[in-house]
Amino acid sequence: MEMELTRSRVCDGPAPSVLLTGYSLEMTAHGLSALEKAAYAIAPGTPIAITFLPGEDYAARVAAARGVRRLGFTPVPHLSARRIGAAAELDDFLGALVDAAQVDRVFVVGGDPDRPLGPYADALALIRSGTLVRHGIRQAGIAAYPEGHPAIPCDRLWDALAAKSAALSQQDIHPFIVTQFGFEAAPILAWYSELRARGMTCPVRIGVPGPARMGTLLRYAAQCGVGASARVMSRYGLSITRLVNTVGPATLVADLMAGLGGAPDTALHFYAFGGFQNTAEWIRSFREARHG
Repeated sequence: MEMELTRSRVCDGPAPSVLLTGYSLEMTAHGLSALEKAAYAIAPGTPIAITFLPGEDYAARVAAARGVRRLGFTPVPHLSARRIGAAAELDDFLGALVDAAQVDRVFVVGGDPDRPLGPYADALALIRSGTLVRHGIRQAGIAAYPEGHPAIPCDRLWDALAAKSAALSQQDIHPFIVTQFGFEAAPILAWYSELRARGMTCPVRIGVPGPARMGTLLRYAAQCGVGASARVMSRYGLSITRLVNTVGPATLVADLMAGLGGAPDTALHFYAFGGFQNTAEWIRSFREARHG
């Protein structure tokens, strides 16, 4: 399994690059051409998450998963529980993903609609439906928010994370956590410490924004409820004088490496806001620089 391979590589690799060993990326259903152009810079087998956005139909998502597999990477389609209109839709979608792209891992999120479009009120309801295990899903990702969620109290976030992890494990589906992106290490490290203190040992992928223009980063931060104060931005390396420049997460990644050291089952998940090629090249350059 991918996460077990990550554990082996992380433990055996040199400490400075531990979080960049086995990293993952995220794309939309319409991002395949961009991924193709960047494929030369991405390691074979890299997990590629495929988002479940409004305006993208099931056929496009299946085609994206097929293309990710064709390029030699591992497709990890998102399932947005409240956006799925019927149980039959979920069955058909998962069946098509398995047939077209040999999908055996997914990422399950509640989704944005206030009212569910179908039978799944949240990610936990979808997990408990048993549909994942019927389609041979072996690993499932669940979301975490180190800086909190604008609409959900902190205690409920922890309860939901524990409940989803337990529900997956009860079905012999291996859970892994993917966090929302952030701009500074301190809240991420504090959240990680609390996660482990609560006895949750499943693998973690820490969300990091890839290199992008300042305006792009701020726009995505506002959409996702991520803290983006002037203090945070300055720590990340952003300033008003760099408004139109592309900046990368070097300080954030270095701080995470220093704080997490050789933590097992932990890697980075890059949100490629500035494009796949820029992100993949940045990762490669950063790793080479750290190795001297």
